Amino acid sequence: MRAKITYLVTAAVLVFYFVLVGSRGVLLIQSGTPVTVAFGIAVLILPVIGLWFLWKNTQFVRRANQLAAELDAEGGLPVDDLKRTPSGRVDRDSADEAFARRKAETEAAPDDWRTWFRLAVAYHDARDTPRARKAMQRAIALHDGKRPLGAA
Repeated sequence: MRAKITYLVTAAVLVFYFVLVGSRGVLLIQSGTPVTVAFGIAVLILPVIGLWFLWKNTQFVRRANQLAAELDAEGGLPVDDLKRTPSGRVDRDSADEAFARRKAETEAAPDDWRTWFRLAVAYHDARDTPRARKAMQRAIALHDGKRPLGAA
């Protein structure tokens, strides 16, 4: 729940910032000189890119959460039995062991979104966020019946 609140607050602050920056871009365009119009257009591009990025990330999180709920209903969510350091972080060796199991599971069933979801969790536990995201994107694509990018 805390993560949701943090995400919502961050998203709200970003949207406020995008509106503020966008309004400055409009003011620059309204002043009418070639230089300010050029700057105004450039300033307006930033909030558009930011809003697109925020939208895509929100959609990704929403879809990943839907998959988690579906997998939980099936009883297939991975159990968090990883060892922790005194600070509460996942022990690296424990995460590597879990990752090896999940990778083998995914190689045995490469077209099953469930194995890709669990592999994404294992990547996350191993602190490999880019690969975790790619594995989750593949799980989402497989769940939706789409051909994942990079699939043969």
